[in-house]
Amino acid sequence: MRTPDLIRFARDAATGNPLRTFLLVLAMAIGVAAVVVLTALGDGARRYVLNEFSSIGSNLVIVLPGRSQTGGFSPGNAITSTPRDLTVDDAQALLRASAIHRVAPLAVGTSEISVGGKLREVMVAGTTAEFIDVRRLALAQGRFLPPGDWRRGASEAVIGAKIRDEMFGRESALGQLVRVGDRRFRVVGVLASTGQGLGMNTDELVIVPVALAQAMFNSNTLFRILVEASSREAIEPAKAQVTEIIRLRHEGELDVTIITQDAVLATFDRLLGTMTLAVAGIAAISLAVAGILVMNVMLVSVAQRTAEIGLLKALGATGATIRNAFLTEAAMLSVAGAVLGFALGHAGAAIIRQLYPAYPAFPPDWAVLAGLGTALLTGIVFGVLPARQAARLDPVQSLAKR
Repeated sequence: MRTPDLIRFARDAATGNPLRTFLLVLAMAIGVAAVVVLTALGDGARRYVLNEFSSIGSNLVIVLPGRSQTGGFSPGNAITSTPRDLTVDDAQALLRASAIHRVAPLAVGTSEISVGGKLREVMVAGTTAEFIDVRRLALAQGRFLPPGDWRRGASEAVIGAKIRDEMFGRESALGQLVRVGDRRFRVVGVLASTGQGLGMNTDELVIVPVALAQAMFNSNTLFRILVEASSREAIEPAKAQVTEIIRLRHEGELDVTIITQDAVLATFDRLLGTMTLAVAGIAAISLAVAGILVMNVMLVSVAQRTAEIGLLKALGATGATIRNAFLTEAAMLSVAGAVLGFALGHAGAAIIRQLYPAYPAFPPDWAVLAGLGTALLTGIVFGVLPARQAARLDPVQSLAKR
């Protein structure tokens, strides 16, 4: 047979039993669709986390109080080593580092905000004028905290968009007096709505000067210090300079944890990339199951078409021709299933993106190609046994069973 004849023979055989063909194509399509959708979810999670962390700022070095390490527990260290607080003075000392562009100390706590008889719990962030630039935040109204002495601060506050809506409704919040905890502040700005980032929802945040926040919470310890390096290439030098300055200020002991934005992004990228591969592997199991179904149905097809195979051999068809005919049919069904699964998978990913617009559920190209290739390979591999069995049939015995 010529190639067009093989394709026509395989097509007629497939359409001759529509129910069997539908089940084979559906099984293969489900496998490919599972690979596409699950890898879209996995890669979407990776992109979402990376985008969220990237949105908190750029070229960040973050200093946290306390040392995170895996060195085991030592009773001697527990007695002789006492971690120091991370203070505003520590933050100011970092400004003299050449690789550092901006520094924003951050003190965080919860309190209550009240205005006009309305009361609700809020997160309070004590910081400085540099915070808005370090975090790349935007203002919807008014202005941010003014620059000045970090150890003092005017009784001014910047509130999140949700707090502004809940506490003031249609009234203007600018210039209004609010009570936060036991202190009164004048609202000078409203943040643009951004949502969650760096462990806090800025829409429900009240920002006040760091000195007043520490007085409110009766604590000198900072939650963390946000450091912006002067450039992307300066991130590692900035980290080294921060490490040296903190060590000198804390009597030679590095009792803080210093992380860089790039390091965190790389860690998330590796973890979520591995998760995507694992999910793709799990989904690929369904393709193996579909391949086994192809083999079983093709074996049944060989048994049902014994007389037809015998007639072909009696007319001069060789064993290779019979084998190629069955392999062509298996490949054709696999391709049809793969194409249908590709369409269903992309439709499923599109539905996820419609339901969750912030979630970038796009299947990676490698996963789509791997799913299509695996489906075709699986169909051919599991079609070899039925094809070889058909090729070995004796024409006389096959015609005798007619």
